[in-house]
Amino acid sequence: MKYIEIDEELYRHIAGKTERIGESASEILRRLLGLSLDNTSVAAQSLAPKTVSQPSKESTESLQPLPQVIVPSRAISSIKDFAKHIDKQALAEQKGAVGRFLFLLETLYQLSPEQFGQVLQVQGRGRLYFATSKEALLESSKTANPKEIGQSGYWVTSNNNTAKKRTILTEVLEQFNIDETEAIQVIDSI
Repeated sequence: MKYIEIDEELYRHIAGKTERIGESASEILRRLLGLSLDNTSVAAQSLAPKTVSQPSKESTESLQPLPQVIVPSRAISSIKDFAKHIDKQALAEQKGAVGRFLFLLETLYQLSPEQFGQVLQVQGRGRLYFATSKEALLESSKTANPKEIGQSGYWVTSNNNTAKKRTILTEVLEQFNIDETEAIQVIDSI
């Protein structure tokens, strides 16, 4: 498998073309480009760990070296008993719906920082909800009121009403394959 570096805008575009949960970037690109899907190689690729790749010595003799690339990971399995990991007292102490929303996202990040990048796939029709910088959210919407999710390096728009925050959190929990009953319990705490 080869790795390529893409900018955040292109990544968001590709992720926005996802048709099913768990679809890899390779599968999305094959579908968009009209290339056949070799199910065995695609399945093997989607199970392979996402790591930094360096070109082999033979391939670099006649070509410019490729840059190191870290491919964002996606959920492999669900986070079991997410609701049990939430500090209920600390959640209750949060200021308003925004505080509780950020607290729940930060808890999810702490449980699975290596998979948290998949929140970038949760987007509106013409608006970003998550980004890796405050500026990216402000580019998408001047009124986004970006807030950093703890110390994660991920930012979320916070100017949505409570119902929209619940919808966004629902989509995030789906990305992590969290059981629907448990997700409802978590969402109701916003």
